[in-house]
Amino acid sequence: MQRVVRGIFVQSSSLFRTVVGGGRGVNMAEGQRARPSSDLAAFRELFAAARNIVVLSGAGISAESGVPTFRGAGGFWRTWQAQDLATPEAFRANPSLVWEFYHYRREVMLTKLPNAGHMAIAECEQRLAKQGRSLVVITQNIDELHKRAGSKNIIELHGCLFNTRCTRCGHVEENRKSPIVLSLAGKGAPDPDAQDARIPEEDLPRCDHGGCGGLLRPHVVWFGEPLDPDVLSRTDQELDKCDLCLVVGTSSVVYPAAMYAPMLASRGIPVAEFNIEETPATHQLGFHFHGPSGEWLPKALAPHHTETTP
Repeated sequence: MQRVVRGIFVQSSSLFRTVVGGGRGVNMAEGQRARPSSDLAAFRELFAAARNIVVLSGAGISAESGVPTFRGAGGFWRTWQAQDLATPEAFRANPSLVWEFYHYRREVMLTKLPNAGHMAIAECEQRLAKQGRSLVVITQNIDELHKRAGSKNIIELHGCLFNTRCTRCGHVEENRKSPIVLSLAGKGAPDPDAQDARIPEEDLPRCDHGGCGGLLRPHVVWFGEPLDPDVLSRTDQELDKCDLCLVVGTSSVVYPAAMYAPMLASRGIPVAEFNIEETPATHQLGFHFHGPSGEWLPKALAPHHTETTP
């Protein structure tokens, strides 16, 4: 199967996949490679030599901070999973329901903190910068936990939960109001028995830029929507110069992000996966460290004995 990856989608169940993007193809046949290594000492030697490190992060690292993922068994908000509501079609059909979902997620994030995995990545970035080395986070997450941990070099593939975009004039701005509008106060309970608020559209978040008054939506990339071309360009630039990649807490089923690690591995770039479970990409990668990233990353990214700081 071939697909052009310019928007978000979830992979099919086919055991043989070819992913095409930016003129490059990746053979994603499963089970054709030896089991990846869990040798931390070997990884550490590669880490010591790397100059341009990329961290690809997904929902798993945020889950360690208690952030709901809305995926897998039990991963529901009311009776829906994220891909049911995170679509332009769902927003057009029921903007009140979609805003309840995102209001709930915004309010939840006000109670969560970065965990040891986030902190290890941020500390490593700051330390390596003093050595003339780089670490860039390319994240699928929209929760800003990397930013709050202190990471500076972040590419948010899917946008940010705390930005809004006007559906009429297109204006984008940061919005951290809690609640974002009074009509959503106390709404968004995830209980399957909770009643939909059915908020009139005129009482949902509205654009106040230049008196526009248009309906606002979360400034995130929904399933079926194209990713920002500038974001894709920056991502390509970082992947082109990457000489070590860490894949942290990603299910490797949401594209285009899911193709990045196998693509790097096919070029001979060392790739290490940190996850509490195996993924469709696991056996295509050089390393797999099984368990929470908050346990592995502080060890994996700690100062190496060869490091020197000017």
